[in-house]
Amino acid sequence: MNRWRRSVDEIQARKRQVTECERALEALCKVTACFQQMAISIGSNSDGSFLREEMDETRALAHRICTGLHRRLVPLLTERVTEPGQEDRLQVERMWVLFLTGLENLQQDLHKASDLIDRFPLKQRNDRRALVNTGASDGVTGVSARAASVQTPWLAVEVAQNPDLKTHITQIDALVKEMLQKVSIPFWAVEATQEAWVEGAQSQDAAHDQDETLEEMMVVSEDDQMSGCCQPLNCKLGCMFCLST
Repeated sequence: MNRWRRSVDEIQARKRQVTECERALEALCKVTACFQQMAISIGSNSDGSFLREEMDETRALAHRICTGLHRRLVPLLTERVTEPGQEDRLQVERMWVLFLTGLENLQQDLHKASDLIDRFPLKQRNDRRALVNTGASDGVTGVSARAASVQTPWLAVEVAQNPDLKTHITQIDALVKEMLQKVSIPFWAVEATQEAWVEGAQSQDAAHDQDETLEEMMVVSEDDQMSGCCQPLNCKLGCMFCLST
C-alpha cells in the first residue's frame, strides 16, 4: 500500500471515530440524565429492588460508554498536529471538554446515590418502613425504559466487569486524572459552536407555531359556524335560531 492510500485510509478512520464519539457523547448525556432521575427516587415509596437493579444496569451502560470514549478520544488528541486529517482538531477538543464535564456530572450523581443507598439499605423487608411517602408511584418504569433504549455507537467494548458503586466513583477519579495528564487542553481555550439556549429557543418557536395553528383552526371553526347565520354582523340571539334550522 502506497503512502497516499495509507493517508486516505487514516483520514477516513479518524472521521469515523469522531462520528462515533459524537454519538457516544449524546448517549452518555441521556444515560446520565436517566441515572440522575433514578438516584433522586432512592428512599421514596418508588424505591425497591427493581429500581436498584435498573440503576446498576444504567450505571454499567454509562461505564461502557465512558470506557469507549476514553479509548477513542485520547488517541485522537495525542496525534501530531502535522499528521493528515487534523482539520477536526477543534471539534475533538470540544468533545474532550464535554466528556470531562459529563464525567464530573456522573460522579456527582454516583456520590448522591451512594449516600442515599447507605441511608436506605433495603436489606430486609422491614426497611421499607423508613421510605418517604412522596405521593408518587410507578415513576421509574419509564425512566428505565429510556435508559435501556440508549445504544452505544460501537457494537462491543472490551471492559472489565461492572464495578460496584464506590469503586466506580474512585475509577472516575483516576480516569479524569489520567486524561488531564495525557492531554493538556485549557477549558477556556475551547469555543462553543452554537449560540446559547438554541434548543430552548427552538422549542419555544415550535410551541408558538402550534399555538398559532390552534388559533387559526378556532377561527376557521367559528367562520364555518357563522356561515349559516342570516345576519353575521349583528347576530345575537337570532343566530341560535339560524343554526338550529
